[in-house]
Amino acid sequence: MATCVDNSRTSQPTPSHHLSVSDQPRFDNPVSKLLKFYRPCLTDFVSQTATNPNPEQLPQPQRTFIEDTKGEEAKKDYIWMKMREESYMDVEREPILSSYYFTSILAHNSLESALGNHLANKLSNSTLPVHTLYEIFSGVLYEDQEILEAIKEDLKGVKERDPACTSFVHCFLNYKGFLACEAHRVAHNLWLRGREALALLIQNRVSEVFAVDIHPGAKIGRGILLDHGTGVVIGETVVIGNNVSILHNVTLGGTGKECGDRHPKIGDGVLIGAGTNVLGNVRIGEGAKIGAGAVVLKDVLPRTTAVGNPARLVERNDLFRLDTVQV
Repeated sequence: MATCVDNSRTSQPTPSHHLSVSDQPRFDNPVSKLLKFYRPCLTDFVSQTATNPNPEQLPQPQRTFIEDTKGEEAKKDYIWMKMREESYMDVEREPILSSYYFTSILAHNSLESALGNHLANKLSNSTLPVHTLYEIFSGVLYEDQEILEAIKEDLKGVKERDPACTSFVHCFLNYKGFLACEAHRVAHNLWLRGREALALLIQNRVSEVFAVDIHPGAKIGRGILLDHGTGVVIGETVVIGNNVSILHNVTLGGTGKECGDRHPKIGDGVLIGAGTNVLGNVRIGEGAKIGAGAVVLKDVLPRTTAVGNPARLVERNDLFRLDTVQV
């Protein structure tokens, strides 16, 4: 862009927003490297209100990498610091995404705030404003540290067991199965506190946006992988253990013949293939694998593989380890 030359004898100081990029003042803060890629207008990360960017007024995240922090603090915040580190690296490779990464990750000082904001933006609509959802999600996440620890385990579980997952921040921003699971954790918290209407509202929005329908009464463990997520249906009295992997189009539902406790119980380390239906109050034992398209109507023993309609046992694996299952 050509530089405008003022020929008047009494030149006035040029406003900063009229300066060329090369004439802009330099900022010592590392985030200044990101701000130069911003468009003339940026969206506020909570209210979604358009504001004029002023680098001096924007929140300035500190570029702290994992190696800069030691001891218990590094262990406690490893996932969050790793996500920030990955965000900076992604922005350096793809500068056009700098505003998106800034408002989604780098403008926040904690995983709770970032996740609450991200879910609020995803699930909001014209009658359910983003700031209302942000208050709901972030409030529960700050209050219930068990949910926060489960979220970290989910991130690690997806990264370890899904070969397509390239980073924690990739999972956080782009995996709708992960986001649906974390929204359910908030809804389940509200359900247990007697706020059923709000919990069911969140369930409905998650179903509409992510195509994942999890009743807020369902109990879900840690390290959960909902791979792809599309078409997953989980009933009210389902109980899912830790390190469970569930592929798309899986139904954990009832037979329609029972009341009360009528849904499946899934043990630790279970792998459920795509298109599987597990129906009724049946138990899937620890380490079991259910083949794609199976219909399970009876209990499945631990460390066994079941396939078919109706499902039948095809093998038993006594050397199963929870940390070796990949999808």
